[in-house]
This record gives sequence, C-alpha cells and structure tokens, in this order.
Amino acid sequence: MSTPPEASQPSDQPGIPETPETPSAYPHPKPQSPNPQPAAPGAPGSDPPPAPAPTPAQPNFYAQPTLVGQPAQPQPQPQPGNPYAAQPYYGPVPVPAAPGGGGGAGRAVLWAVVGAVVASAAWAGGVFLLGRGDSADLRGYSTPSNLCTGADYSSFKDEYPDDDSSPLRNSLKSDALDESYCSLSLKKTPSSYGDAYLTMQMDLHKKTDPAAEFTALWKNYRKSHSGYDVEIVKGIGDEAYLVSNDTTSGTTSGSIYATLAVRDGWMTYTMGFTEYRTTYDSDTSPPDLSEVRDWLKSDTKSTLEQTKD
Repeated sequence: MSTPPEASQPSDQPGIPETPETPSAYPHPKPQSPNPQPAAPGAPGSDPPPAPAPTPAQPNFYAQPTLVGQPAQPQPQPQPGNPYAAQPYYGPVPVPAAPGGGGGAGRAVLWAVVGAVVASAAWAGGVFLLGRGDSADLRGYSTPSNLCTGADYSSFKDEYPDDDSSPLRNSLKSDALDESYCSLSLKKTPSSYGDAYLTMQMDLHKKTDPAAEFTALWKNYRKSHSGYDVEIVKGIGDEAYLVSNDTTSGTTSGSIYATLAVRDGWMTYTMGFTEYRTTYDSDTSPPDLSEVRDWLKSDTKSTLEQTKD
C-alpha cells in the first residue's frame, strides 16, 4: 500500500526547521482560549491603559478680532509664575443698552453724569479766574511816602518840643502790600539823646484780609507777653487794642511801653511809645502811663483822618 505524499510548503513562506539543539529566536505564541479574560490593570503582562482623549481648547473670548485678508497677530502673553508681568489691555467693557430697544434710560444717566462734570469744571474755572470773590476793603486809605510828616503826633510835642532831625523812615508800594514806617526820638531839650521814642506804621493789605491774624495777635497779647495789659478801645476803626506795660518805680528806674493797634477794613495802623528811665536822667517829671494812653488815642484818630482820601 502506497503512502500519501507529504503536503508541500508554500513557495512564498519557506519553512524554518527547528531542532532541539537550536531553539527559535521568535517563539510561537501560545494558543488563546476562545473567551480570553482581560488582565487586571497593572498586572504583569497586561497592556497599558489607553491615554485619555485630549480636551478641546477653550476659545479666547478676549482675543482681538482679525481683519479679513490679514493674518492674526500673535498677542503677548505674560510669563507664567511672574505676577508683575504686564497684562494685555482688552479695552473698556461695553455697557449693554437698557431693555426696550432705545436705551433711553442709559443715555439719560450718561448725560446727567456728563452735565455734572461740565458744571463742576465751569465752577472750578470760575473760581480759578475770579478768585474767592473778595476785594481789598481799604476804606479809602493811602500810605504816605513819608509817615514822619504824614502822621500826627502833636499831643507829644507839648511834652517833647524838640524835633528829631534825622528820623528813620521807609515805605513800600506793591501789588500785595503798601507800607509806610517812621521811628523818631522825642526830646525835651536839644540833645543828641532821646528822652523817649515813638514808632508808627501803616499797612494796606491788598490781597488778604488781616482781620483774623490782627485779632489773634493784639487781643491775646498778654498770653504771649507776661506783665502787659490789653485794653479794647471803642470808636477807632473796626477794632483797636491798647497794649501797655509800666515797670517804673517812682521816677528813678524802669520803663513805660504803650502801643495802640487799629484795624479798619484791610488797613492796619500802630502807634507805639517807649520811655526808659534811669537814675542818670535829668528829666524829673516824665509823663505817666495814663497821659501816654490818651495821647496815643488822640493822635491815632487824627492820623487816620489825614490819610483817608
């Protein structure tokens, strides 16, 4: 009985003989069972889990629109982790119109705000151009160029008849202040030394009202100068204060000081008398303080009348 012929190998897949001495470099896989069970995740020999599907990029609602036919320009982005990097400017956020189609309420609010801003600007401009609305209240006074001849001090000449041949005087004229000053010696007999001294000063304040500072200085004079008396004088200007101090002991030592300060509107005037007494003085009958006070009041009234237009 003849044996059947052996099946021939396909010509395109030549067989690879295997011998026990030479194992195959590519071992054949083991046959799989009809219903294979999936291996537990992470178990040896199991396939790695599939990677999650990529999340689609979120659209950038603040990106600038591109023009038709022109490529989009790359926008600068801040460096990660740098909180001080410059942030892109997205422009003002548009305010939606009020419901109803016309946006009338929104426009009304907008015009109200614009009107308030314009009114405030106009008010500020008016204040800047016109100032506070104050004007210098000079009451018709003018400062003499030489107050030594323009002021009246005749009440003292009966006691001190000798005139000072070289009094000290000066004057100032400016946009903010006009000032005139005089200081002279009072003498009983012709002498190179004065027996007493008289000072006078008139100021016209043309830019600022001196009332508050004038009152603070003269009404409260004794608070900053110990031993002085302050008398409120009525009937001269808007306000007047007579400040005095007497430290004489009989007629041999000490001094007499008295100053009358007057404010009339924005004009201020002061007239002051000072006398020093020593044992070497030849004057044995100097005036007392009450006489000096009366002389200051009388001559101040006269001087203010003379310097008014």
